[in-house]
Amino acid sequence: MQAATLTSSTTTTSAMSPPRYIVIEGPIGVGKTTLCRKLAETFNYNVLLEAAEKNPFLEGFYRTPKKMALQTQLFFLMQRVQQLESLRQEDLFEPSQVADFLIEKDQLFAQLTLDDNEFRLYDQIYQHLTIDAPSPNLVIYLQAPANTLMHRIQKRGIAYEQYIKLEYLQNLNEAYAKLFHYYDAAPLLIVNSTNIDPINNEQDYQELVKLILQHPGGRTFFNPSSNRQ
Repeated sequence: MQAATLTSSTTTTSAMSPPRYIVIEGPIGVGKTTLCRKLAETFNYNVLLEAAEKNPFLEGFYRTPKKMALQTQLFFLMQRVQQLESLRQEDLFEPSQVADFLIEKDQLFAQLTLDDNEFRLYDQIYQHLTIDAPSPNLVIYLQAPANTLMHRIQKRGIAYEQYIKLEYLQNLNEAYAKLFHYYDAAPLLIVNSTNIDPINNEQDYQELVKLILQHPGGRTFFNPSSNRQ
């Protein structure tokens, strides 16, 4: 594994080109959608975002998870497959894209939220779907402790998200950690956002952009200098 520690930068320009298809992943509240939009603006990329607000079962899931888990998950599965199919039908390389989800997250959430019988049904449906997802050129995995995620969720004030429990976020973090421990389908950049804030702190953001432009491939960690004044 390779760790990267970068000094600050004041410009996003570089002779190097960013990866053409970037995916940002991580648990709810970690900031992936906001960062996705910010990178898209910096690189002049198109944005492919999950549309959680269009899932009619999501609010019910946060209120009564066991009752609404299967409906919620199947809706998300179909939505994600349709979005990726649309992306596949386009010329992936013109224009370039930054997205806020991997298709692999769907099974992650299914395993986390469904009981055994529900998961067997879900898996039968999943296996019968034709999922031809394009491979990212870079995946950015955002991490944050469950307490930090809870604070951010409460702060942004989306009504139905206020039913989310700390235990659910802890389990979600563990599931993501397991997923990316074994993930090798694309170059991976791991960003622990506990002590850095690439969304609101410009120095952190510029250092992240610099690392994206210089990313050597494989697995890399974003560890900005701790000796800041």
